[in-house]
Amino acid sequence: MDRIEAMRVLVAAVDGGSLSAAGRALGMPLATVSRKVSELETLLNARLLIRTTRRLAETDAGRVYIASCRRILEDVEEAERTAAGEYTEPRGELIVTAPIVLGRLHVAPVAAEFLRTYPEVQLRLVLGDRQLNLQEEHIDAAVRIGELQDSSAVVTRLGVVHMVVCGSLSYMADRGMPRHPRELSRHDLVVFSGLATANAWRFGSGKETYTAALRPRFTVNTAEAAIDGAIAGAGLTRVLSYQVQSAFEAGKLVRVLRAYEPPPLPVNLLYAGRGRLPQKLRAFMDFVSPRLRARLQAGGSRPR
Repeated sequence: MDRIEAMRVLVAAVDGGSLSAAGRALGMPLATVSRKVSELETLLNARLLIRTTRRLAETDAGRVYIASCRRILEDVEEAERTAAGEYTEPRGELIVTAPIVLGRLHVAPVAAEFLRTYPEVQLRLVLGDRQLNLQEEHIDAAVRIGELQDSSAVVTRLGVVHMVVCGSLSYMADRGMPRHPRELSRHDLVVFSGLATANAWRFGSGKETYTAALRPRFTVNTAEAAIDGAIAGAGLTRVLSYQVQSAFEAGKLVRVLRAYEPPPLPVNLLYAGRGRLPQKLRAFMDFVSPRLRARLQAGGSRPR
């Protein structure tokens, strides 16, 4: 029995929630997956998993053993990376995640420049507005907007972005320009449902706060659609400053209620703070950090 392979199968089964999920993840027949788990249980003379038609659960012995398997597999993977040269020169695959629009506008161009500089590195950029768990999703680095929850991550501050309300000149010529958040109740609103503030827009900070309950006229599920709707005159919208900077510069949209904007949101580049840092990740952090910082400063993270 290949004990390391059997450990990988066991961990994959627990992570996937079933033996069949482990088989799909590893490209292995279900019968082989089941046999390898059974061989481990026979070797240890202990039941590791409780298998039912609906779910798979760890026994008490299994929980302890599987935690040890994870540590052993991590040590093996690190030894393999060392032997492959990942700790001596930048090479291998990197997986990086970022918000959709920020990733498209800023991270992707810098990543392309990074790949030209380091030809032995392959990079997979995962764009999405849902925050992924770095360790569980096997992600090397992430660009994130907002306060961070994971205190174990190693963080580099890139800058800040602002939550801005804006609309077209044609819309405001017809409906007027709001001077206070309370006036939003008299305006048509284009709401981006992906923001945490989709149900209410909060303004100000400290004791000087105001919450505007929303009655959206037009609801969309991407920032680009919200911006396009505002440009077309459908109403006022609220997005992040970097998302709408080009529209400001082109005169397509005008920023309003600036005096009532909430505090800016931090933008950070981070990676899971565990173990020795491969050269490919160190090179990525050192290369992209100053470039993303410069792009954010020049591209809308500052008030305009």
